[in-house]
This record gives sequence, structure tokens and C-alpha cells, in this order.
Amino acid sequence: MTAPPLKPRLDHDHLRDLLKAMIRIRRFEDKCAELYTQQKIRGFLHLYDGEEAIAAGIIPLLGAQDRVVATYREHGHALARGIPMASILAEMYGKAEGCAGGRGGSMHLFSRDHLFYGGNAIVGGGLPMAVGLGLADRMEARDSVTACFCGEGAVAEGEFHESLNLAALWGLPVLFVCENNGYAMGTALRLSESQTDISAKAACYGIESTSVDGMDVVAVEVAARRALRHIAETGQPYFLECRTYRFRAHSMFDAQLYRSKEEVAEWREKGPILRFQTWLDQNGLLHSDEVSRIIVETDEEIAKAVAFAEAGTDEPLESLTRFVMSPDRPAPPVPVKPGPMIPTTYREAVRGAIVDAMTRDPKVFLMGEDVGHYGGCYAVSKGLLDQFGPERIRDTPLSESGFTGAGIGAAIAGMRPIVEVMTVNFSLLALDQILNTAATLRHMSNNQFGVPVVIRMATGAGKQLAAQHSHSLEGWYAHIPGLRVLAPATMEDARGMLWTALQDPDPVLIFENVMLYNREGEIAENAGPVDIDRAAIRRDGTDVSLITYGGSLFKTLEAADKLAEAGISAEVIDLRSLRPLDMKTIIASVTKTRRAVMVDEGWKTGSLAAEIGMRLAEEAFYELDAPLARVCSEEVPIPYAQHLEQAAIPQSARIVATVKQIMDTTP
Repeated sequence: MTAPPLKPRLDHDHLRDLLKAMIRIRRFEDKCAELYTQQKIRGFLHLYDGEEAIAAGIIPLLGAQDRVVATYREHGHALARGIPMASILAEMYGKAEGCAGGRGGSMHLFSRDHLFYGGNAIVGGGLPMAVGLGLADRMEARDSVTACFCGEGAVAEGEFHESLNLAALWGLPVLFVCENNGYAMGTALRLSESQTDISAKAACYGIESTSVDGMDVVAVEVAARRALRHIAETGQPYFLECRTYRFRAHSMFDAQLYRSKEEVAEWREKGPILRFQTWLDQNGLLHSDEVSRIIVETDEEIAKAVAFAEAGTDEPLESLTRFVMSPDRPAPPVPVKPGPMIPTTYREAVRGAIVDAMTRDPKVFLMGEDVGHYGGCYAVSKGLLDQFGPERIRDTPLSESGFTGAGIGAAIAGMRPIVEVMTVNFSLLALDQILNTAATLRHMSNNQFGVPVVIRMATGAGKQLAAQHSHSLEGWYAHIPGLRVLAPATMEDARGMLWTALQDPDPVLIFENVMLYNREGEIAENAGPVDIDRAAIRRDGTDVSLITYGGSLFKTLEAADKLAEAGISAEVIDLRSLRPLDMKTIIASVTKTRRAVMVDEGWKTGSLAAEIGMRLAEEAFYELDAPLARVCSEEVPIPYAQHLEQAAIPQSARIVATVKQIMDTTP
């Protein structure tokens, strides 16, 4: 970035702009509070009253190419960034004319035109995204900085520490701004932090860090200029703590029982607008009639914004599910005639897919725990560090939320990251980023931002790793709108699904069963992308449909062989995609066989098998000649002892017995 001059230009026009920026925020929010009491703005409303000097002193220094990640207290940030007041208020009204089409509301203002990536209702949730945006800019050698705002409450979150560590470790152009208003909701900083000097915490990560009086707009601007100069000259992150105070409640629901009226009144005497305006008046720098004109101009703008919001329209109910996923997906790949077959393993097929992707597209990179020097926990990425280097085979700390969120941010900024989460149980530490950012951003921003990230993880039991390393949680993730969830079982899918997923404009999760990595087989020499939206019939049959995926596919095929010996013809469906489900293929099979058994390594209660069964009951009930049945893992944490582990998860013998049982119930 081109850094602004270190010294602010304290001429008349600039001083007027600073004052107007703060008055504009204050008076807009005063009107918002009034509208809230009239129930025209609903939900949570977090006001910036008292903190205006921070947004006014920092954001105007950013260039058009720079990015802003805000907090849920973001109206001041949005106004300072130049998002039209009318579209902000319309958003808070929930109107289609709002800056996010009425889908985000007060806490989630977005603007692609202003590179404004929205507020985040999860405390600290935007920090990893900012790291990812900065990572993308660094990898692409773009002349940009990302300014990321958070409150002091975020300092207690793991994502704060994970994000600062990554930004320092990788030397990313991120300006972290902590708006320290003294209270995380209703808990004073001194009651929640053993070290209340927040800038000292940031300095522990080797980040240049400073504190400034956040009630002094000139001091804030001077500090911000220094910070941006540091980033421009070094490419390194900077942490700026602005010590401020919010005059109003945490939100409009807050009774403020945790602090006295006297304390608030004392701070109001030090308020940024009063303080700056008094200084201007005492030094004859701005006359009272000019201040009056600023107020008149602002009130006129607010009145127009209110009229615009009041006249706004509701989004039609028919568009409720629009932009859950991108409307602009690439066409399914065209199948090619297979070339000569070559021996391989599932592991080698996945590795080959990564090599293909990184060779084809310089925007693709792999990041995760031990993917580089170690070669991956399951040796999938072995040798790739030597081939592609540390910029594109990027070892991360053990900070799943931090690096997954960074991958999400990099994807938003145009990169194509492959994030490897070592095992599915570790992904629970990143669930916030996957659920609350990756899955929601497109819909909540009204299609302004997409998240084309691919997240790979190992799943399943069978290696005697006991309860905490043997989860099969892919069905949980298949519950979440906004994600694509894949479970490749064959060599062709292990290689081709990654290819196709990287072309997808939305987040794709790929679950690789641990018991498949060593599986040997053959694959076409010219194997390429596969259709990730369709289930596959792996074996034709006429008597029963066996519906499964991932590591259970080959157990199910083995069961089908044994059933054939007993005179039962089983059709085996490999789901391949768990979200969306290809119900067309499933229903066509069940219509033919009249019976269905779901085989799912997840637990029975609330399982993917339960979802498929209910969908069949809803959509194909009259095609069934027998009760639906499931073979799932037992309702127990997966044990360590081998005989217990094997008894806990689906096996061929149990599949055979279940099929025979439903065949016996057929009239």
C-alpha cells in the first residue's frame, strides 16, 4: 500500500471532515436508537456512541484497494468507509434495498464495492478472515492492507491469539484495531483479563504494537498513520489498541446494571466529539455556525435515509433460499474415454489430485497441520513441499479455527486454498468458522461474497484410535445449508472430486475415510474431474437398494456378494455427495427394488441415514414393499479394543442380516 503521510494535515477542511465524520455517526445512531424503540429496527442493536473517533480517525486513511473487517458494532465503520447511509439503514430495516438485501441486519453490513466484509456476531470471529485476506494479498503481491476491528472482549477468545500468531508468523499486511471500551458486554476488563494491557499481549507475538487515547481523534489518526506506514514499509502486521468507552448499553436490550450512571457521566465529559469540538472552538479553528451547518447537513441526510428505508420493499418469499449457494456453478465435467489403467492407492490418488490442481492453477495452495515437512498425518502430501515450496505447501500451527478461518478469508479474496484439517474430530475446533462464516457468507451478504474453499479431513473408525480419534461426523456437516459435503470412496473419486470441488464457487468439505488410504486398485491414466452432484450405482440389483458412502462402500459391496449367494439381488448406491443428496438416483433405485437399507458409519440417532429414510418416506412411501432399515454405528463412543471397535461400526455381516430381516417381512 501507499502509506499516508505521518503527520495529519490539520487545515480547516480536514478538521471539519473529522468533526463531521464523528457527528454523522453519532446522530445517525441516535436516530437508530429512536427507531429501535419504535420497533422499526429489530433484533440486537449495538451502538458506537463514544467510539466515533476510532472509525473517523482510521478508516478514511485506507485506500480503495484496502479491506475492512468490522465487528457487530459496525455502523460507524460502515459510514466511515463510505457505504451510503440510506442503504445501511434500509439493511437495518431488513429491506431488499439494504446493503445486504436485508439478510444481514444491524450486525452484518456488507459491501463488495467498498471491500467491506461485514460485521461478525461471533466475538473475534472476523480475525481469522482478516488474516486470510491479508494472506491472499501477500501471496498475490497486491498493494493492499486489511484493517480488522475487534473489541477488547475478543482478546479472551482463542481466535484472537491464533490470528495474531499467524499474521506475525507469515508477515501479513493486517492492521488489527482493538476498540477497548472497557466492558465485554457487562464484564469489566479487570474482571476478565489477568493482563489488562492489550497492546502488551499483541507484542508477545512479535507484532509492532501501541496504545492510543481512543477518545482523541487526532491522536488516533496520528497512530493510524504510523501503523499504516509500518505495514507499507515492512509488510508486517501492526496492532493498535484504542482506549475508549461506550456511552450506551452493550446493546439496546442491556439494562446496564454493571456500571453506575456516575461513571458514564464522567466519561461523557471526555467524549470524542465534545473534546474535539471544544478544542476547535478554543483555538478558533471552526466557528459555531459551521458546526450548526454540519448538524443540519447530517440531519438532512438522516431524514433522507429514513425515508428511503421506510419506502423499502420486502424481499419476496419466493427468493428465501436464493444465494444459499451460488447461482453460477460450472457445468458438470464431460466424461472422457478412460485411458490405460495404472496401479495406485487411495492415498496416491488424493496426492495426484493435489499435484494436478497446483500445477494447473497458481492460486491453489495447501495449508494445514504437518502438511509440509511432515508430509501429512496420513502421508498424503509427502514430497509436495519439495515440489511446490513453503508458500504453497503451508504448515500451520495447531490452531484449527485460526488457519481454517484464514483459508476462508483467502478464498473470499480470490485464492483457491485446500485446507487440511488433520482429523474430523479436530474440525470441531474450527466449527465456528465453517458454520458461521463459510456456510453463511454468500446468503448473508446477498451474493456479494462467496467462499470457494475446499476443506479436507480424515474421518471414520477402524484403526483402534479410541473415542476421540474415531468420529464419523460428516452427517453433522451435511446438516448445514451453504456447504457441499463429499465422501469419495473410489480411486476415481479420490482424484476427481478435488478437481471439481476447486472449480466450485462455494465451500466444499471432503471427508476421506481413514481405512481407505492404503486401499490398492487401478485408475485410468487420464483420470480427471468427476461430477460431484450425482450418486453412483456401484452394483445393479433388483431386490433391495443398499445406500451408503465412503468407507462403508466396500463393506456394502461385500455384503451384496454374500446376499447374491443367498439369492438376493442387491443394488449398491454410493452417495458420493452427502449435501446435496441425489434423491433422484436413490428414489429411482428404490422404485425398482421396493426396499431400502441405509448403511452409515455415523451414530443412528440424528444420522444421515435417518435423513435419507425420512426423505424416502416423504417422497417414495408408496414405492416401498417393506419397512426401511438402517445399519449404523452403535450408540457408544468408539472403543479402543479391536473386537469392541469392530462391533461398534457397520460390518458386512450386520448388513446381510438386516437385509434378510426386511426380506422376511415382505408380504
